Amino acid sequence: MKFGIIGVGGYVAPRHLKAIKDTGNTLMCALDPRDSVGILDSYFPQADFFTEFERFDRHIDKLKRKNEGLDYICICSPNYLHDSHIRFALRSSSNAICEKPLVLNTWNIDGLEELEKESGKKVYNILQLRLHPSIIALKEKIQKELHQNPDKIYDITLTYITSRGKWYFASWKGDVSKSGGIATNIGVHFFDMVSYVFGNPQKNIVHISRPDCMSGYLELKNARVKWFLSINQDHLEKKDKRTHRSMLINNQEIEFSEGFTDLHTLSYKHILNGKGFALEDARRSIQIVHDIRNTNPIGTIGEYHPLCKII
Repeated sequence: MKFGIIGVGGYVAPRHLKAIKDTGNTLMCALDPRDSVGILDSYFPQADFFTEFERFDRHIDKLKRKNEGLDYICICSPNYLHDSHIRFALRSSSNAICEKPLVLNTWNIDGLEELEKESGKKVYNILQLRLHPSIIALKEKIQKELHQNPDKIYDITLTYITSRGKWYFASWKGDVSKSGGIATNIGVHFFDMVSYVFGNPQKNIVHISRPDCMSGYLELKNARVKWFLSINQDHLEKKDKRTHRSMLINNQEIEFSEGFTDLHTLSYKHILNGKGFALEDARRSIQIVHDIRNTNPIGTIGEYHPLCKII
């Protein structure tokens, strides 16, 4: 299969480059406005590289006209550009593989569904936690328990702290209009995971909303979730660590800190085997983070995460 990639200079791009190589495919061309992309030498040194979208567009169009068009275009660009770049991929007669979040608003999904039908191509979202062995085992366990007791409600405390330096706020990630904020940028795959396992959202409350952290209460069909997301290292209990992931279900820890290394390669294998996560699979989590972004925080009232007390 022939691949292209948009945003090859970004943080997550190496995982996509590795996945393309690990699945025995070829990167034909890459685009990034920055030219610090020496990472290509480790995977596809022969790939054509462009810093200007117009030249990238022209190159792909030439390939298509020679019946050498790309099978897939991978989208690793800033969040607010995903919708536009997915549309470009479909118009170029290529399937799209997009990093999370797929888009910033659910109505963007509606438009992409129309373009899918017109182009005959598919859009796939990287929802890698659904493929994590611990989450697969958890979903199977919960489904068995809900089969016995469909009305069972689980109490969940979800914590994710991943330290980021001052650069974060100087980049597009610190601009809510471009990243969607903390809940969207670092939390969307966790919200996808819990709603994937425990069902549709019923209530969505935000307790704290700051540039460096957010916290709230999410009620799902079969779960009550108190969540806390932060990029502030001061919120870590162990200051020598950079990241902390924790999910307590009825006061029992679910271990999923390990096993993240090859989830992108596994995601690509699923996509290439016709089992990838499509547009509609992303809708629920996009709705959740959209609602969080547009909800006024109420402070420490009601069911709030324990770490709210340290803010």
